Amino acid sequence: MLCPARRRVHARAPAANANSRFECRIHYRVSGWGSGTPILFSNSIGTDLRIWDAVVEMLGDGVRTIRYDTRGHGLSEHGDAPSTIAGYAADVAGLLDFLEIESTVVRGLSVGGMIAISRAAARPDRVRGLVLCDTAPRIGTDEMWNERVKAIAEDGLEAHAGPILERWFSGEFRENQRHQLAAWRAMLVRTPKAGYLAVCAAVRDGDLTAQASAIGGPALCVRGGEDAATPPALVREMAAPIAESDFLSIDGAGHLPWIEQPAKMTAAIQALLKEKKLV
Repeated sequence: MLCPARRRVHARAPAANANSRFECRIHYRVSGWGSGTPILFSNSIGTDLRIWDAVVEMLGDGVRTIRYDTRGHGLSEHGDAPSTIAGYAADVAGLLDFLEIESTVVRGLSVGGMIAISRAAARPDRVRGLVLCDTAPRIGTDEMWNERVKAIAEDGLEAHAGPILERWFSGEFRENQRHQLAAWRAMLVRTPKAGYLAVCAAVRDGDLTAQASAIGGPALCVRGGEDAATPPALVREMAAPIAESDFLSIDGAGHLPWIEQPAKMTAAIQALLKEKKLV
């Protein structure tokens, strides 16, 4: 197992000058030694690579995994690149080039799912499969995101942690897993404000409907049964045009089913890998 490391990644951003490059250090962790297709995990807004720990442990050392902190989150720098979904996907491309990894299966949660869609649309030859969790090509409305940006900019994440955690986790988890809830709350409120607001703006401005419709699959589209941010119809709508896709609802989980139901999520991943002969 490789230890966490910080490396320089040159991410090509979708700027007016197509040749411009921006430097940003991306914190990542590589685990496992398997010879099958590696799995890349892309986290959600306000979280970092630790949200995948339980699933990666359950997958075992026989599966090679790459976890990273989204730009402006965790230990990754924010950098100077414009904040767009395509820009965050370019960070992924730079990281994988640095690690000399040709192709992966991409698991993306929320904005991480949008990043996964963007990556698959830009380089379908380098994406062997997708797990799109609690996400959609278009999430929320401009008004909703503008209100959130204004509130967080004025009050900070600490003041709004309660409602965010209510979206993240089911009522049962919040009631019975108080110690875990406190730890995830600490992760949230320590997210750099600039990084959080930048992702909010990128999701607000991102519409990947055309890109998602062009994905051939295979794709597993997953939703936590109690997630109000991505209703079942929205996730099913995303799955419908993907030629080779399945839909899965994880009961007893909110927006972060990887944390609440890691065994179910791991089983779903293993089934996809086995069925598509990716291991």
